Amino acid sequence: MATRIDNKKLTKSSRAWIKEHIDDHYVQKAQKDGYRARAAYKLLEINEKTNLITKGATVVDLGSAPGSWSQVASKLVGEKGTLIASDILAMDALADVTFIQGDFREAEVFDRIMREVGNKQVNVVLSDMAPNTAGNSAVDQPRMIYLCELAVEFALATLPSGGALIMKVFEGVGMQELRQQMQKDFSKVRSIKPAASRARSKEIFWIATK
Repeated sequence: MATRIDNKKLTKSSRAWIKEHIDDHYVQKAQKDGYRARAAYKLLEINEKTNLITKGATVVDLGSAPGSWSQVASKLVGEKGTLIASDILAMDALADVTFIQGDFREAEVFDRIMREVGNKQVNVVLSDMAPNTAGNSAVDQPRMIYLCELAVEFALATLPSGGALIMKVFEGVGMQELRQQMQKDFSKVRSIKPAASRARSKEIFWIATK
């Protein structure tokens, strides 16, 4: 049985967040369109602008749970494409998506991902990963930069020339240093702030092509 939220016991900021979430256009749209999270529209807009995820492509979605990016990407690659999703958290099954639970930094998990790739080449690596935020940028930002570095390492290890990384980043300390390093390893790094990203959010998305 669903538990009723007692608004009287919530802080003012918590009540405001709940109201904003319920009233959010993209939350309502995601529920209507059958996406697991509003983040789906961020990837849809990014791909409309870049056209990196195409029919028949092979895509790896890192930190995929709850699965909205995998939902979008699997439709974009179509029946002849391959979508491999991975997360340390469990994720409910999706049609035409191979999910591998575990830490992709571990050799066993990485090898399982690459076995699914098989003789194909990875065309796009996705990362919508973010840490569990504590509300303290001195703690949250280094954690985010670390996750970004992991995604970059995975992309560099798997992408051929012409491949691309689409990655969420938080604006803040360490961001410019990370971008400068990526510009040495990728031919181009561009930024996109999708309309579905809340205006106050520090998140932006980098699209890096090899």
